[in-house]
Amino acid sequence: MTLKQTARASRASSHGASARRLRAGLALAAALATAGAHAADIEVLHWWTSGGEAKALGELIKKLESDGHRWRDFPVLGGGGDNAAILLKTRVVSGYPPTAAQIKGPEIQQWAKENYLATVTDAAKAQDWDSSLPRVVAAAMKYQGRYVAAPVNVHRVNWMWINTAALKKAGVEPPTTWDELFKVADALQKAGIIPIAHGGQPWQDFTLFESIVLGQGGAGFYNKVFVELDAASIQSPTMAKSLETFRKVRQYMDKGTPNREWNAATAMVIKGQAAIQFMGDWAKGEFSRAGKVPGQDYLCVPAPGTDKSYSYNIDSFAFFRQRQDDAKKAQADLAAALMSPEFQETFNLAKGSIPVRTNANMSKFDACAQRSAKDFKATAEAGTLVPSIAHHMAAPEVVFSGMQNAVSAFFNEGASISETQARMVAAAKAAEVRE
Repeated sequence: MTLKQTARASRASSHGASARRLRAGLALAAALATAGAHAADIEVLHWWTSGGEAKALGELIKKLESDGHRWRDFPVLGGGGDNAAILLKTRVVSGYPPTAAQIKGPEIQQWAKENYLATVTDAAKAQDWDSSLPRVVAAAMKYQGRYVAAPVNVHRVNWMWINTAALKKAGVEPPTTWDELFKVADALQKAGIIPIAHGGQPWQDFTLFESIVLGQGGAGFYNKVFVELDAASIQSPTMAKSLETFRKVRQYMDKGTPNREWNAATAMVIKGQAAIQFMGDWAKGEFSRAGKVPGQDYLCVPAPGTDKSYSYNIDSFAFFRQRQDDAKKAQADLAAALMSPEFQETFNLAKGSIPVRTNANMSKFDACAQRSAKDFKATAEAGTLVPSIAHHMAAPEVVFSGMQNAVSAFFNEGASISETQARMVAAAKAAEVRE
């Protein structure tokens, strides 16, 4: 379904919470238009509403307002961005696009393909984005060779968070392969410690699974499966081995796993109730708030077999076509501010991620962030930097949903390996028929 068709379908709904949100958003947009918005207004749709994110956003607002622009904040709560996506589609198709909106992954290309996005290539050239960004990241921000979006941060997904005291009690070292992980897990169980803390939610299952695939098959295999959507790779023995490993890992989780929130699982590791969690680097914020020190109280190391690879999740803003010259100028200033070294540092220190610029100054960041930045640059140069399938970076939404459902059914409902592979192939083929 195209974005236009999606918007028409959304407007057709005359009841429910989603319809009320859409009508409210359209009413706001119409009011702004009829009131005669300031020529240099900057309206940004986003879901940065947590404490650290909101603080960093405040710095961005100060910067743009000091340049003479007026910020019109457009935060959308709930749904991890799903509510924002619904509202954005209707806003744009109805003729009231924001200056920019938080969009990531393949959806940037879809918006650009339907001719809704503006280019910010002049701002990109002025700051030399091509030299500052890894090639794979720059490509995701471009359409037909022109920048239509700006990235603001990088989250590493393939992290393993470890309680050092738990490993010491069990007399083991951090595992570097999945086979080693199982030996470590056996020792942890004998020591009375839950080996792996996990939240049994589909997105968390998929996050763990992508690290297993990356560790078992490497970056090349990972890209074949999740980026190229190659059916032969999905049905290969390597994928079967990944699924076997995925199921075995489940044996080392506690009975409270189903529906547990990710931060509750992190808390188990912080307290020493569990030893290991597989989660992106947003988990680091929980350790920091608990006063824990990396390298001393906990370790941040790549998931087994992935030390030479890097699975990334990137927040980015896409820019929508504007009619007035002053609005276009404000848009260019926004793009430049988002990619400025100052904002990249301020925002990522607050959020727990790292700057997307490979030439960023990392002196103020902690040891985990510094390793992440080092590995980010190294894997970009080696060609082993891969987009996270679990966090909407690798494949269209229809593919993501189908694969996540297949993986979750395998993990939680006992589906067979061959059945799961067939469902993943069917999800991959859905991209071919997407309108």
